[in-house]
Amino acid sequence: MGILAVDLFITLDGVYQAPGGPEEDPEDGFSYGGWQAPYVDDESGAAIMAGIDRLDALLLGRATYDIFASYWPNQPNENPVAAKLNAVPKFVASHGMTEAAWAGTTVITDPPTEIPPLKERFEEIHIIGSGNLTRHLLDHDLVDRLNLFVYPIAFGTGKRLFDGALPAAFELVEPPVAFPKGAISLVYARAGAPVTGVKMGD
Repeated sequence: MGILAVDLFITLDGVYQAPGGPEEDPEDGFSYGGWQAPYVDDESGAAIMAGIDRLDALLLGRATYDIFASYWPNQPNENPVAAKLNAVPKFVASHGMTEAAWAGTTVITDPPTEIPPLKERFEEIHIIGSGNLTRHLLDHDLVDRLNLFVYPIAFGTGKRLFDGALPAAFELVEPPVAFPKGAISLVYARAGAPVTGVKMGD
C-alpha cells in the first residue's frame, strides 16, 4: 500500500493561497500573491525537490491543475521539476472537466472512492497545493502525510487549510528542519481524533 502525501506552502496563520505569484489566485481580493519568494533559499529548494523526486504520481485539484498544465509542459526537460512532473502519471479531481490537455492526465470525479485503488498502484502519490482537495481528503482520512513548509509571515486573510475541516490530531514523524531564510519543514501523519485534557497541577 502506497501513501498519499500533501506538499503545501503555508504562512504562520495557515494561509496557502497564491504563494507563487501575484496572479496565481487573487480570489476575494487577496493581494499578497507571491509571498514565498523572499524566503526561497538553496536549502529549502533542495528539500522541496527531494519531495518531488520521491513522488511517482501527482494528484491536483482543478485550480492548481490549470496553473500547472499551462506552465510545466512548456518547460524544457533540463528543468528537473518539469522533467519529473511531465513524466509521471497525473490525476486531476474535477466534476466539470472531461478531457485533460496535459499528457498523462486522468480525470477523477469521486476522490474518496477512486484514491484508495490508486494507493495500491503507486508508492507515493503527492498533492501539491490544492488546498480545497486536501481538506476534502483529510475529512475522509485519506491523507497519510502532510509535508508542510511554514514561512515566517502572516496575513490575517486568505484561504486557510483547516478552515471548515473536521477536527483531527497529527503526529510529527520527522525532525523539523529550519532553513536559512526562516522557513521550516514539518512532516506530520494523521493521529486520530483530538485529545484534550488539563495541565499537570491544575
